[in-house]
Amino acid sequence: MRHEHPVQLRWSDPDSLGHVNHARALSLIEDARLAMVDGPGGGVILARLEVDYLRQLYYRVGERPCVSSWVTRIGTKSLTVRQELVQDDQVAIRADVVLVMFDFATDTSRALTESERAHWSAYLES
Repeated sequence: MRHEHPVQLRWSDPDSLGHVNHARALSLIEDARLAMVDGPGGGVILARLEVDYLRQLYYRVGERPCVSSWVTRIGTKSLTVRQELVQDDQVAIRADVVLVMFDFATDTSRALTESERAHWSAYLES
């Protein structure tokens, strides 16, 4: 199953070249990822972010592009999420994100709990 999250582009997102600034675009991907994380646990940190900007993303009044997110790998302490932001029926941005389960009290990574594994497994695609 994929997590589908419409994102709101803002008037301030485009840069002087007329397309959405690359850093602003990352915040849209992050919004979708945070909506997906809203499950059991909560001690999750971003350990790796790889982004491909495949085409320009444009601000259009009232338009809400969608970010599709799904899990591609679940390990003992981490998982990988693929995210794609689509505009005009084409992928504009693709990101691969490694999330690590983290215990902030001990400042160390930790294994996924059974409830976390169940939560993330619902989004697993191979």
